[in-house]
Amino acid sequence: MRKQKYYLYLNTEETSVVLQSLVRLKNRLIQEGRYTDCVDELILKVTSAPVKRVKV
Repeated sequence: MRKQKYYLYLNTEETSVVLQSLVRLKNRLIQEGRYTDCVDELILKVTSAPVKRVKV
């Protein structure tokens, strides 16, 4: 069975909040001496996501 995909449509403010939260999480993991590979992948996905205009 294939994994279900989820799509998020975020505006610039929401994207900024998500990135700030991920960076805080990464910093905390570094302080604890844990791996940050998953968080790094998420940061890359959020920053490289295509911009799509959605009509409301």
